Amino acid sequence: MTIRSLCLATAAALALGGCTATVAQESPQAAAAAVPEEKRAKNVILFVGDGMGISTVTAARIYAGQKLGQTGEEYVLPFETFGNVALVKTYNTDAQVPDSAGTASAMHTGVKTKIGVLGYGPDIARGDCRSGRGKELALLGEEVTARGLALGIVSTARLTHATPASVYARSVSRDWEADAWIPEDQRGLGCTDIASQLIAAPFDVALGGGSVAFYGEAQDGRRIEADADLPAAWVAATSGSFVTTTADMRAAPADKPLFGLFSRSHMTYMVDREADSSEPTLTDMTAAAISRLSADPQGYYLMVESGRIDHGHHEGRAGYALEETVEFARAIQWAIDNTDPEETLIMVTADHSHVFTIAGYPKRGNPILGLVTNPRDDGPSLAEDGKPYTTLGYANGMGAFSGERPMPETGVRARQQATVPLYSETHAGEDVALYATGPGAENVRGVMEQNLIYDVIRKAFGWEGK
Repeated sequence: MTIRSLCLATAAALALGGCTATVAQESPQAAAAAVPEEKRAKNVILFVGDGMGISTVTAARIYAGQKLGQTGEEYVLPFETFGNVALVKTYNTDAQVPDSAGTASAMHTGVKTKIGVLGYGPDIARGDCRSGRGKELALLGEEVTARGLALGIVSTARLTHATPASVYARSVSRDWEADAWIPEDQRGLGCTDIASQLIAAPFDVALGGGSVAFYGEAQDGRRIEADADLPAAWVAATSGSFVTTTADMRAAPADKPLFGLFSRSHMTYMVDREADSSEPTLTDMTAAAISRLSADPQGYYLMVESGRIDHGHHEGRAGYALEETVEFARAIQWAIDNTDPEETLIMVTADHSHVFTIAGYPKRGNPILGLVTNPRDDGPSLAEDGKPYTTLGYANGMGAFSGERPMPETGVRARQQATVPLYSETHAGEDVALYATGPGAENVRGVMEQNLIYDVIRKAFGWEGK
């Protein structure tokens, strides 16, 4: 069964167990007051902090403030000023704790689906090409371009990774990023790899990492044909600009589509960036996208993902995740400063959370990446084993230990200690926040199913109904 809402539920409707419908009157009402027309959005920007659960927002707030010399707790991230906030339920149809494919698909199709699936309904078998026939879902990216609006996709992850791919692609497995990654027994059955779907999509701007899925072995890629060169094919078909550096991105003609791949796989963590890096930051890419898309008189839809927040958490390195979140906030601030709030709906959310904790009674202003010192201690607080412990930690992951607990690491490159040993720290299943400002933001409220974000976007554009 698909999980789909055909209306935005009000508190009253929820109390009655469903949504209510309003039937239009066929005859005019005497002395009826004029109802002001709802403002519609010309543009919508959806910012997705991959893995940016509420604990990550809190820690990043403190971290950002402390980088500016404040105690941190009082600091306000740019999106925390937005007037409309909701909690979003993130589960997939087959999973209490979701992955990015099922969650991003919910936001870009309006239908919840299985873990690991992009753009198909839940009644399929993951990884079975034939099972997807007839179960294809309408994609927001397709509707945007069909209605004449410009389309932009920005990510610090591979552009074929789950969240960016959800805008333009359908795949019964999120892993089928290149044709060589489709299992041999599934090839030739009608399913297309995600990279091929991107170059066939009528986007105006696509910027991120992941060249490995677009080239063959001759250019250090992983496509079946050794001389495969999808970017060259895209340029030939569109006369657009393909770029691989910040300088080339900035120099590209403004009146042509722009496609940028700045790294072989995911883009470099902010913590690890060199001063002379040729890769753009998330803010650089966001600025380039908005500047170009804004020229379209019909408006645009832009999805911006900070993909490496998630990766920092999976490695159990909170400092990496927090630096990515601070850069994410910087990109959001650029968007706020360079768009018209009367015509642009900006939403900020996460696809899912992580098992990331803030604990231990640290005193006000205690370094968020440091050891806990509570208000009564002169030095670090001690655990029952006589050793100090950090404010930040994980319920599972690579930071777990066996036997005697080692001294904890601190600082931006530290790996925080974890409880349950796993090769990779996992996602978490609690609700995430959704922040919104601009026309249509009033529909962000209460506790929402994640697939309703799709409805909020379409309603903001004035595309009610199917």
